[in-house]
Amino acid sequence: MIVVGGGVIGLTTAIVLAESGRRVRVWSREPAGRTTSAVAGALWWPYRIEPESLAGPWALDSLAVYEELALRPEETGVRMVEGVHGETRLDDLGPWASEIEGLRASTDAEYAGTGLWARLPLVDMGTYLPWLGERLLRAGGRIEERTVADLAEPAAQAPVVVNCTGLAARELVPDPLVRPVRGQLVVVENPGITTWLTSVDHTVDVSTYFFPQPDGLILGGTAEEDVWSLTPDPRTAEEIVARCAAVRPEIAGARVLSHRVGLRPVRDAVRLERVPLAGGGVLVHNYGHGGAGITVAWGCAREAAGLARPAA
Repeated sequence: MIVVGGGVIGLTTAIVLAESGRRVRVWSREPAGRTTSAVAGALWWPYRIEPESLAGPWALDSLAVYEELALRPEETGVRMVEGVHGETRLDDLGPWASEIEGLRASTDAEYAGTGLWARLPLVDMGTYLPWLGERLLRAGGRIEERTVADLAEPAAQAPVVVNCTGLAARELVPDPLVRPVRGQLVVVENPGITTWLTSVDHTVDVSTYFFPQPDGLILGGTAEEDVWSLTPDPRTAEEIVARCAAVRPEIAGARVLSHRVGLRPVRDAVRLERVPLAGGGVLVHNYGHGGAGITVAWGCAREAAGLARPAA
């Protein structure tokens, strides 16, 4: 079978399939390090993903995997890190939140406002994506750099195709319900911050967050709907740094290391669906994970693998 798409969703899905004994090839337009997944701040949390009734179980399924991977952080890039989701109340979250061990209201010392303290997986994508690729190879899978213009191309070579193309599904399927939500980040030298923080204002397209990663402190961010530009905006970058420095003043003097932009593949609901093809083939869609691809990757991969049974 062929998995189209080499980001975190595609690689994770391919691993689940390969480790179940299937022969799997991944067709990816570009290396994993150049996909949207590589730009992610990569904190586990269901964010900008629907439907919540399904996203919660997918996220919890994935959380169990990340907790195990966090036992080998140097190898996998996954660590369990403490932090606060500012301007968030437990009552505002779905049933999945009751399954998060230790999730509680933050103290005044932890956050100057209403918030939730948690110890969650924080993923270093620079380590994690190569680790996923190596795990797939160990399971017998292959990764091929190949651009797909039509899903009929892989369907002509394999009885089962799994479409994990994210935002590219908008043109490839085509599916106009998939649209970009642009996120801009700034990476600075870490002045000694060891905890993460998020504070999201859902009434505007900006938020405040910082994540301590091995290569620096990631600052964010934006959520600009239907914006396609991948070019960092200098003024936006200054505003991101200023918002983060208002929370932690030591960030103000931190040296800027890089700027990043990613386009979240948002959809009104994740598309996880099996479609029979003429001639007996099967197409499985697994895309539209918005800002929570890493959060739900393993849960969605397992469901996609179940849908990818060869046609009878």
